[in-house]
Amino acid sequence: MKLLHKLVIATALTLTAAAAQAGNVLVVLSDAGHLDLKDGKVFPTGFYLNELMQPVKLLRDAGHQLTFATPNGQAPTVDAKSADPAYFGNDAANLRAHQELLDQLALTSKEKSPVLSLARIEQIGYGRFDAVYIPGGHAPMQDLLKSPALGRLLADFHARGKITALVCHGPIALLSTLPDAAGFAAAMESGKTARAPQWIYSGYKVTVISNAEEEQAKPQLGGGEMKFYPQAALEQAGVQYVSNTAPWAANVVVDRELITGQNPASATGVAREMLKRLK
Repeated sequence: MKLLHKLVIATALTLTAAAAQAGNVLVVLSDAGHLDLKDGKVFPTGFYLNELMQPVKLLRDAGHQLTFATPNGQAPTVDAKSADPAYFGNDAANLRAHQELLDQLALTSKEKSPVLSLARIEQIGYGRFDAVYIPGGHAPMQDLLKSPALGRLLADFHARGKITALVCHGPIALLSTLPDAAGFAAAMESGKTARAPQWIYSGYKVTVISNAEEEQAKPQLGGGEMKFYPQAALEQAGVQYVSNTAPWAANVVVDRELITGQNPASATGVAREMLKRLK
């Protein structure tokens, strides 16, 4: 009985130590289920399934804790086009496993979603989180790029040098830290010169879905046209843009606290870089 008691205590201590070492990752998604295009057209969108769930699964499997948030605390929307085996190594079973995990987490459920608002995250305290991850899909182009609440969060992470990871259209959210993010976005939309003085990410090496990839993916918009491309906006704001050598090839760029991925194929690479730093 004494031996059994010691084994129970040892197991409990091991689990406690593992829990203490686990990171707490904040995953920020858009509230939007659409993107406003030029000429009043609207494109139904949301987050890309693989860009959210591949990193989520890798982080969970490694024992890290995940908290989900959107600016207003609304259940996010999955882009229906992203539920495609092509984004999961052409493996239907792999796609199904990630879809099942999404269903298990109930993130998109209007009634059961555990998603918090960024205001609530601010109340909890940014110090509780070791990393932030923002997946793509077109939705971040609708709201995250000019969310004051997200700007405060990212600025805090920048000041503390804490892991900040974004993929595909997700890096557009970095613009939320601009002194006048809404004004900058409005200038980009109107084709005027957008100015971004004294930006915290000036000079950072960053990637995001490229202008060339956006042009190739343009037919997905059903005849519509985006108001501006994220690569152009981030370059205008002051980053050093780093592209892949061929469209749609994976590309992960690391510079100080920032980890950015260029496209859907880059999601797992971004997650692996996060895992290296969370150890």
